Amino acid sequence: MKEANSTVRMLQGNVACAEGAIAAGCRFFAGYPITPSSEIAEVLAQRLPAVDGAFIQMEDEISAMGAIIGASLAGAKSMTATSGPGFSLKQENIGFAAMAEVPCVIVDVQRGGPSTGLPTNSAQGDIMQARWGTHGDHPIIALTPSSVRETYDMTIRAFNLAEKLRTPVILLTDEIIGHLTEKVEIPDHSSIEIINRKKPDVAPEKYLPYEINATKIPAMANFGDGYRYHVTGLVHDETGFPTNNPDKIQMQLERLNQKIDFYRDEIVDIETVFTDEMDILVISFGSTARSARRAVINARENGIKAGLMRLKTIWPFPDKEIEAIYKTAKKIIVAEMNLGQLAHEVEWATRREKPVIRVNKINGEAITPSDIYKAILAED
Repeated sequence: MKEANSTVRMLQGNVACAEGAIAAGCRFFAGYPITPSSEIAEVLAQRLPAVDGAFIQMEDEISAMGAIIGASLAGAKSMTATSGPGFSLKQENIGFAAMAEVPCVIVDVQRGGPSTGLPTNSAQGDIMQARWGTHGDHPIIALTPSSVRETYDMTIRAFNLAEKLRTPVILLTDEIIGHLTEKVEIPDHSSIEIINRKKPDVAPEKYLPYEINATKIPAMANFGDGYRYHVTGLVHDETGFPTNNPDKIQMQLERLNQKIDFYRDEIVDIETVFTDEMDILVISFGSTARSARRAVINARENGIKAGLMRLKTIWPFPDKEIEAIYKTAKKIIVAEMNLGQLAHEVEWATRREKPVIRVNKINGEAITPSDIYKAILAED
């Protein structure tokens, strides 16, 4: 049933991402062309000026990440998009955004690697890079869509989480979803929940940009609004200025990481299919989850009690959600286009109490329903 006042369009995944960003209030994009993410930049180059936004093609991915940090500090909802080696180049500044608590969205349309790898082929090998690509203990959120409509919705959600939690958020899609075209029902903008950063409610002289409070999230003043404060990648105290005080360092770094843990149950999102009664649990995400769903349905049609858990949030990892259902299964199958990055986390979450069977491809080809169904049928 069509939603009230919605519109129906045929959209490519990357185009849906760009449209979702506009709907979320994104008004600044900086990037550098790289396959297979370039359509996001192409669309926003046209769309942003029409809504009083700004688009800029930077000289490289490093500067693009720096530009969106600057735009966000000035009050604009900002985004960049990249793939493969471009995501690697952004990592240092992603760490800066995490430390300085600057809300922004980074889209990574995954392709084969390492290095230049397979520029025009799909992969899902950036799971660990999304979590640990930048150094030090730091918080991160990574969302992963499995359809064009979800790409639209999750782009909006990425902005909402970034603004609410003062943090960079990664949209971890892949070439298949990025270049897939589907019929998409775009909801009326008035029905979309939009979250904006909390502004300070104190006088400028009393403002603490990194205040430790009960919510774990300090209010954020925009540059130019009359609030003067210091921004640095160095560890800082509540004023934003660098500190070597061990107690203040401990408190700020703990708060920085705890704020994601504090809102963890609000962030993590999964979908389950046929998991109430199952002998085999299939876990997947992104484009591969589409094949996993078909394989599980085929198994059920043939009398095999298989179930699917599809991860919509990769980080924070849905360990509690896995723990809640895996014990009824005799074995677990993890399907992903890498050599087992997600499987490693599943083994940790399940304490290796059940066999974890890996279905992997790294040759640029998609994992098919048949690949997963064979693993379902296989004897341990």
